[in-house]
Amino acid sequence: MKILIRLPNWLGDVVMSTAFVNAVRQLYADAQIDVIIKKELGGIASLIPGITQIHLFSKQEFSGLTGVYRFGKKLRSQQYDLFFNLPQSLSSLVMGRATSAKKRIGFGKEGGFFLLTNSYKKPEDLHRADEYVALLELFTGKTITQKQVTLIASPQLQKQTNRVLINFNSEAESRRMPLDKGKALLNSLTSNFTDTVFCLIGSPKESAFVSQLITGSENADRLENWAGKTDLPGLCNLMAGSAAVLTTDSGPAHLANAVGAPVIALFGAGNEHNTSPYNKQNLTVLRYGKLSCEPCVRNTCKLYGVPKCMEMLDELQIINTLSQYINHA
Repeated sequence: MKILIRLPNWLGDVVMSTAFVNAVRQLYADAQIDVIIKKELGGIASLIPGITQIHLFSKQEFSGLTGVYRFGKKLRSQQYDLFFNLPQSLSSLVMGRATSAKKRIGFGKEGGFFLLTNSYKKPEDLHRADEYVALLELFTGKTITQKQVTLIASPQLQKQTNRVLINFNSEAESRRMPLDKGKALLNSLTSNFTDTVFCLIGSPKESAFVSQLITGSENADRLENWAGKTDLPGLCNLMAGSAAVLTTDSGPAHLANAVGAPVIALFGAGNEHNTSPYNKQNLTVLRYGKLSCEPCVRNTCKLYGVPKCMEMLDELQIINTLSQYINHA
């Protein structure tokens, strides 16, 4: 049997979808499992266990619905038996239809159920990883009991017990650490952990924000700007080899959790019941939790401009939580 999975379009969602890929491997142990993924995220697909072939999709090369149809049509020769669609988008359904897979399975949305052979109603109020797995359960009628989000990292060096990774970035402004709060947190961290080096990570476009965080900070000699200096597999290896990862609600939080690194996830606007890192081992989720608007799940803060839920995070609580991981590293 040949199975094709259209992976989601956002980094964190791709990581959470590894629970689905693992579940497919459980139920179809002898199948060839291939995936379609955005070209920019292709490095992550190589870390997902059990994948045979990775099809990289570029919106620039295959733009619009006609473009995604052309891309899907290119895969017809593969003669897939099953196509699972995980993104909630019409374009991905069009892509699936173009592959001519014998069965095309997904959640019906935007009228896209006409493009599926097996369309299901999306369950409400589930964690995103459980939501993906629910699609497989609805299709097969079988219950998946062993669910885990997994990426395989290969740390090149021995675990660095005096290194902590920090990610204060996020695609959504409401989930990003405000600049002044970030600077204050860095000062507290370097003052309390005098033998620890803090490496700030991020994408190339986030490097300027990271530089702003570091500029003028106390103990700046123990703050390193790694933004834009690693690819995604390299970042996973760096995470797996660090004492802990302190991060906002973002893709890197899921990456670190999936490779088994201790994670302290700082939540503001996001709803941790639906989108927190999935594996509970070595995970601590912190939020302020005293504002009536939490969590608003908006991308911008409509009430305060700068997200107050992030500004009010308890620095002492963060330090105490991190100390547990560092002391046990």
